[in-house]
Amino acid sequence: MYKLAGELSQQNARTALAAGNAAISQGQSDFDLSGLERIDSAAVAVMIEWQRQALEKKQTLQFHALPASLISLIRLYGLSEQFITPSSERH
Repeated sequence: MYKLAGELSQQNARTALAAGNAAISQGQSDFDLSGLERIDSAAVAVMIEWQRQALEKKQTLQFHALPASLISLIRLYGLSEQFITPSSERH
């Protein structure tokens, strides 16, 4: 499982995107977002790009333990069906 921590925002979006793409290339399909403390709208854009990368490799990504602030952004952008499942929400 690929685990993210700290921040996923405009400040580090390119670095996070590259690291996630590398994880996908290595066969990772489960992304644990429980360690994220700070996010902004760039996090949603990065997640979309990760999904595109995974689809090109015929993989399906699963996002786990999404922070409430990220869930709010995903819902705001109308992407709930794409990213939110019962197992994706942080408990």
